[in-house]
Amino acid sequence: MSGELPDYYFRVRENGAFVFRVDTENRQRRIEMDQIAVINIKNGQVKPHGDRELSDEDARVIKQWMDERTALLAQRDIDDIHRAVDYLNLTTHWAQSRATDDQLEDVTDALLLAMHDLRTVLVRKKADRMLAGDKDDG
Repeated sequence: MSGELPDYYFRVRENGAFVFRVDTENRQRRIEMDQIAVINIKNGQVKPHGDRELSDEDARVIKQWMDERTALLAQRDIDDIHRAVDYLNLTTHWAQSRATDDQLEDVTDALLLAMHDLRTVLVRKKADRMLAGDKDDG
C-alpha cells in the first residue's frame, strides 16, 4: 500500500457503518483495525463498541463522516430521480416506437397506476408549496 493510512475506517452497512480505529504502529507493522463504534445514520445514533468510551476526536471524526455520508446519500437520491425522469422518457419512446401489443398489455396497467400515484403526490406537494409561499408573502 502506498501513502499514509487514515486513522479511522468506516465499513458502510445498510443504515450506517461500523467504525474502526486503524493502527499501523505495532511491532509486526501490520494493519490492525479495532472496532470502536456502530453508527445508525437514519436516527443519528452512535453506540460505542463494547465497554469503550469515545474520545472527543473519535466523536468529531464520526460526526464529520456522518455529515458527509448524509450529504452523499441525499445527492444519490436526487441523481436517482433524475435517472427516473430519463427512464420515463425512454419508456415513452419505447411505447411509441418499438413496443409490441403484448408488451404493452404486460406493462400498461402497472405504469398507469404508478404514474397516477406519482402525479397525485407531485400535484399535492406543489399545491402545498404554493400555499406555503402565499402565507410567506402575506
